[in-house]
Amino acid sequence: MVDLSVVILTFNEAMHIGRALADARKVARKVFVVDSFSTDGTVALAREQGACVVRHRFVTQAQQFEWALNHLPLETEWVMRLDADETLTDELVNEIKCRLPDLPLEVTGVILKRRHIFLERWIKHGGRYPLTLLRIWRNGAARIERRWMDEHMMLQRGRAVTFEHDFSDHSLSDLGLFTEKHNRYATREAIDVLMLRHGLGEPNEALCRQSVSSQAAVKRWIKQTIYNNLPFWMGSLAFFLYRYFIRLGFLDGKEGLIYHFLQGFWYRFLVGAKVCEFERILKMSGDAESRLATLARLTGYARADLERHP
Repeated sequence: MVDLSVVILTFNEAMHIGRALADARKVARKVFVVDSFSTDGTVALAREQGACVVRHRFVTQAQQFEWALNHLPLETEWVMRLDADETLTDELVNEIKCRLPDLPLEVTGVILKRRHIFLERWIKHGGRYPLTLLRIWRNGAARIERRWMDEHMMLQRGRAVTFEHDFSDHSLSDLGLFTEKHNRYATREAIDVLMLRHGLGEPNEALCRQSVSSQAAVKRWIKQTIYNNLPFWMGSLAFFLYRYFIRLGFLDGKEGLIYHFLQGFWYRFLVGAKVCEFERILKMSGDAESRLATLARLTGYARADLERHP
């Protein structure tokens, strides 16, 4: 095995965890599962497959992964982030085994290409393939952004290379779970917007091309400088039309229509609607302390978590 540790965050991932662990064990010397007190047998399944399982209270993906990096006994040269519903293609497994041990010392990160499988269809259009993400790094060379949503791993030193082959985001969940999950995501993304707008946390640092993939840095810049300055209904509609027609999302068939509409319009509209709703109530609050308490009440998150997590 490669001198690599894989870290997977879980909460009620019994339908996915066996598949993810089987792929992780093809390349990794050590596999860690950080579980958020699952109730569906995830922990037992992970332990049966030889993963080292620890439990920790979940607030956000960024906070949980930061805790993992700070507290897990990561002793390998390389570390990899893998979600429970993600899989590795056989070609990527072979590429990791062959290329990772021989990378020069100045290379401290590896950017991987992610394909998205939705309703068992590979979504190839709409700007969704390939999504390039920093997912492998030398131990201690990267950290995670402290955001409520859309967090990225960032290199702190060295440079990254991009591997040729893919991994897949392939959820087996139904549309009910998809919409429930994205409703929670929308609340967290609204928190990000409002914390910054009202000066309730530290400003999120800008991504740069040297620390993450160029694609991620450009997308973040467009979102912050253009999209976020549009009325939310206009931004979400324009984003969907851009993805579906200009970026040829219609070529992904009926599954693509469902995906691009839900993820490219409905979700973006929901984020904007929640910002609008919460903003209206926050304006009636007084100082920053009152607004922080109000935001905690509106979103269901503990005030202490809002205070320590920008």
